[in-house]
Amino acid sequence: EVQLVESGGGLVQPGGSLTLSCAASGFTFDDYAMSWVRQVAGKGLEWVSAIGGGGGATFYAESVKGRFTVSRDSAKNTLYLQMNNLKPEDTAVYYCAKDVFRAASYYDATYEYDSWGQGTQVTVSS
Repeated sequence: EVQLVESGGGLVQPGGSLTLSCAASGFTFDDYAMSWVRQVAGKGLEWVSAIGGGGGATFYAESVKGRFTVSRDSAKNTLYLQMNNLKPEDTAVYYCAKDVFRAASYYDATYEYDSWGQGTQVTVSS
C-alpha cells in the first residue's frame, strides 16, 4: 500500500523559511516522479513543484520559482520542499503526490496523481 506522510508545516513570519518533508513507503521511490501541490482554504489546488524519479529534473510554478527548492533522498525515501522568503500568499495546505511516470514536467491542478498524502498546513503571518 502506497503511503505518503507530510510533515514540517507550521506558522512562520513573512520572509521566513520552512522545510517540508514527505516520507514515502509502499512503492519503489526512485521509479516515480513526485510533486508538491497546495490548496488555499476555500480554493482549488495549485501545483507547486515536481522532481523526476531518481533525482531527475526539477520544475516549479512561477509563483514559487527562485524561492522554493524541491529535492529527494532515495536512501530515506523522502521528498523535501525547502521554502525560503515565504509570503502570506504561500499560506495553504501542502500535499505531496506520487506520479504514474518517472519523468516529471510542468503540471497544472488537473493532473491526475495516483496517490496523495494527508497534507501539512503552512501559515505565513506576522
